[in-house]
Amino acid sequence: MTTTATSPSHLGALEKQPATAIAGYGLGDFAMNLAFSMTTSFLLYYLTDVAGLTAAAVGTMFLVVRLWDAFTDLFAGRMVDKTMTRFGKFRPFILWFAVPVLFLSFLNFNVPSEGVKWLGVFEWQLDDAGKLLYAYLAYAILGLVYSLINIPYGSLASAMTQSVNERAKLVASRAFGSAIGGVFLAYVVAPQISALQKTAPKLAADADAAAKAAYEAAKIVYRQNVQNVFTTTTLLFILIGSVAYFLTFLWCREAVVRTTPKVSIKETFETLRHNKPLAYLCAASFFYLIGLFAVGGSTAYYARYVLGDIGQTANMVLVNSGIALLITPVIPWIIKKLGKKNVFQWCGIFTIIGGVALAFVPTGAIALALVFLAVKGIGASLINTVMFGLEADTVEYGEWKSGKRSEGATYAIFSFTRKVTQSIGGAVGAWALAIGGYLSASASNPNPVQPESAIFAIKFTIGILPAICAAIAMLIFWKYPLTDKLFGSIRDENEARKIALAAESVQSD
Repeated sequence: MTTTATSPSHLGALEKQPATAIAGYGLGDFAMNLAFSMTTSFLLYYLTDVAGLTAAAVGTMFLVVRLWDAFTDLFAGRMVDKTMTRFGKFRPFILWFAVPVLFLSFLNFNVPSEGVKWLGVFEWQLDDAGKLLYAYLAYAILGLVYSLINIPYGSLASAMTQSVNERAKLVASRAFGSAIGGVFLAYVVAPQISALQKTAPKLAADADAAAKAAYEAAKIVYRQNVQNVFTTTTLLFILIGSVAYFLTFLWCREAVVRTTPKVSIKETFETLRHNKPLAYLCAASFFYLIGLFAVGGSTAYYARYVLGDIGQTANMVLVNSGIALLITPVIPWIIKKLGKKNVFQWCGIFTIIGGVALAFVPTGAIALALVFLAVKGIGASLINTVMFGLEADTVEYGEWKSGKRSEGATYAIFSFTRKVTQSIGGAVGAWALAIGGYLSASASNPNPVQPESAIFAIKFTIGILPAICAAIAMLIFWKYPLTDKLFGSIRDENEARKIALAAESVQSD
């Protein structure tokens, strides 16, 4: 809804959110993960082992394109701040860009390559340079469109309610939706890839001409079958994700009073300039998320080369997301008891303990690895959920300092930080493989044997790196100034100011 200075009170922004609104907000992140987590979990694997690109080339692509993504977030934030429609500021973007973002994810997993049909239909093959250019363009456009839906979605929570408890429910629902999305895609994709890898053709050293010809034919069939998994899965996600996005648009409503429906660029910078809590949150998140995003691309490799079967990717995601599903319902209670600052400050300890232990798990020790993954997941689930609630609180702080409410730009700065860390983390994960001497699959060798140095690089990326990053984040967040109690006082001052302005407007009329 659009509100003006004549709005009588802010009570609507403190009312209990209906169950449909909370469920709808969670469905939004479920849909986000069908595009976002699909790329973070499987794009590196797809580009190296299906499209045949080198890990070093993909790592550089991740760095460049995800830095581009960070700047598209700032562009999207400005678009949001200067937009107001009869549906509100944020909801229209979710409606407009739902199908495009999911379709672009589909294109990212359809690189024209030798032995496969593009989009499952057309014969189109590119050389390595052409494939890399296609990957850059497809991923860059996906990043732009993702920003145009993710920034409004992330900003929506701070516009739906100003209640600490109700915001906790929204971010918990968001975490729940994200976890369900992660489990869903893992159990759709990983088991199919695992089953196919067991059928990967092998050529005996003493093979005769007939055996070699059969091997060449089998390679083409194998590569097409692997490609078909990604093609059909991403097509399915277009349908499911579009429905989820529409329900987010339908069920979520903007209730917070705003005295200025559209915010100028000057007002935006004034809002952000003195926002110390946002600065500390972004700095701490920068380090924590580098470790978190580096893990995403290495999960499939850890499952295949340390646990012995890429099908274990699904179990790894299930444990990681299962922890989130177990914790999410009690996150509002945890926040109420401990406060968001304390949760973010101390839960990195779980990441440190679980990460270091995970890096030293013996090869093939599946149960032990899953236990330490669960410990590590406790910290990631709590911190990654609470940081979205903290970001929403910094909107109130910025308004308190400047008198202008700028959800879009505030979330854009926060998301900019996340995208930069996604860029660095994804690149570090891929570069670690390259430094470790990882051998990409190719048309001539679809199932290479990896050196021990590559296995160590995988273990370092999934365990030790996140632990180091979590420790740095905890040290930075020590100085974060905005407690839940102070937030309540700031919120009340902001609303008292709006009521006074409304009264002055009425008297002047």
